Amino acid sequence: MGDVRRRGAVALGITGLVAPLTLALGATPAQAASCTTQAGPYQKQVEKFLGRPVDGKQSTADCTAIRAFQTKHGISPNAGYAGPVTWGVMDLMQKQKAVGTNPNKDGTCPVNKGRIACVNLTLQLSWIQDGKKLVYGPVPVRTGRDGHETRTGLKKIYWRHIDHVSSIYDVPMPYSQFFDGGQAFHSVGISVWNPPGSHGCVNMTKTDAKKYWSLLKTGDDVFVYGRKPGT
Repeated sequence: MGDVRRRGAVALGITGLVAPLTLALGATPAQAASCTTQAGPYQKQVEKFLGRPVDGKQSTADCTAIRAFQTKHGISPNAGYAGPVTWGVMDLMQKQKAVGTNPNKDGTCPVNKGRIACVNLTLQLSWIQDGKKLVYGPVPVRTGRDGHETRTGLKKIYWRHIDHVSSIYDVPMPYSQFFDGGQAFHSVGISVWNPPGSHGCVNMTKTDAKKYWSLLKTGDDVFVYGRKPGT
């Protein structure tokens, strides 16, 4: 480790030393499974979301479409069953889309801090603002799963490492910007809708993580609020 990292670890004590612990490890890749002929409890909702005929009956084409969605987002097993996990991801996507370009409509994220990165755990969205001005986003993110929740509150970015790799899991964490112990913004190579979530970090697409890297700096504020579904 370089001097900068050592100084950060010393300043943070034990917390800084275990920074890589709360990584956004991907869930186990969707397991191969036979395409089910059974209609799921959310069959009609899933059919509508995918633009399929809404009849509540499972067809081969329905299963193929559902299975493709599950495979893309790492939902396991990817058997084409319209169950609660699959519908939960779709429902979240719809809620995120409904936010539009005014993610801080309720004013929950502070507007008196200058540049700040906001994280809404409930909607799994993040954005950057300067005062009341929206600078970037909102973008979908993947935060901590049950038992590894991304901690809420007002924080500051304390250390950045563009090519960070976990020394424990040997997992790459590109464009890492740490804001609370081992919790950081960073990019992942899986879907940001991949359930059940990260180990505490705020996962982003590479495009969004690079943009956050260019817009934020050490000392900038981060505000995390809400509660991730399922935690």
